[in-house]
Amino acid sequence: MARVKGALNTRKHHKKILKLSKGYRGAKSKLYRVANQAVMKSLTYSYIGRKQKKRDFRSMWITRISAACKMNDINYSRFMNGLKKANIEINRKMLSEIAISDPAAFTNLVETAKANL
Repeated sequence: MARVKGALNTRKHHKKILKLSKGYRGAKSKLYRVANQAVMKSLTYSYIGRKQKKRDFRSMWITRISAACKMNDINYSRFMNGLKKANIEINRKMLSEIAISDPAAFTNLVETAKANL
């Protein structure tokens, strides 16, 4: 049986890694071994980042709602508890949008929450 060399597959893999590392500084975009380490690290970071993004947005929405609640003389936890008791199911993303774009409607929600505490 004839011997098969791996040059073609190796070159293909190297090109793939170097293409992913395009734009990195210095040797990280030129040398395969360094580029491979940088690409593996960056792919790990991007995977973790997709999970952290969800946490960061939720935290931002809660901060916005909390700030709007303070302007209406109630704290965040009492406001959310009042909404739950009033059977108002609005997610935090929509609550933060309402707090920013329509303060009057948010004030009505606060009054409803206060009434149900």
